[in-house]
Amino acid sequence: MTVSDTLIQQWQAQSPAEIVAVILAIGYVVMAARQIRWCWPAAFVSTGIYTWLYWENALPLQSLLNAYYLVMAVYGWWRWQQGTQQAPLAVSRRPVGFHLLAIATLVLMVPPLAIISSEGPTTTLNYVDAAITVFSVFTTWLVAQKVLENWIYWFVINSASMWLNWQVEMYLSSLLMLMYLSMSVIGYISWRKDLDNHSIMEPVNS
Repeated sequence: MTVSDTLIQQWQAQSPAEIVAVILAIGYVVMAARQIRWCWPAAFVSTGIYTWLYWENALPLQSLLNAYYLVMAVYGWWRWQQGTQQAPLAVSRRPVGFHLLAIATLVLMVPPLAIISSEGPTTTLNYVDAAITVFSVFTTWLVAQKVLENWIYWFVINSASMWLNWQVEMYLSSLLMLMYLSMSVIGYISWRKDLDNHSIMEPVNS
């Protein structure tokens, strides 16, 4: 069976709930890249559906991750409303030291999570799955804070997710991650432009 045949079969096998979740997930990324706060309600509904779908398919780690996304959708909606229409929550950056410490901490969390989540011998897939999980938790928080570097993290996470889904023959999900990959680049460019414009507009203290 060719990859195209598998894609057609997977599309035909998709439930209406999963299709809605995918459409809303795409809407979330597009609106997040444009800093439209309605991305969070889209994320809330999408992740709510995915939480249920993953639980029904006996994938508790992914279900738990999406339950976290559900909570973060509420927090993100609240956080992005801080400020006024004239001065909304601005895009910010974090120093290199902050990211190095965060990455080192998250990497240390990967092995135990991979071992706990695997039913048998721990494989490369388990480690990649665990890495995607811990880094996604952290990066979603960065999005809620409007930290520019979140898009760099998502670029790496989406690359790993694309590979992981391809390895388990979930080709539709792999293609979705490919789209997310391109949106990571677009999101970074858009947020960086907004950050630069905001810096130029800030008054210089004498």
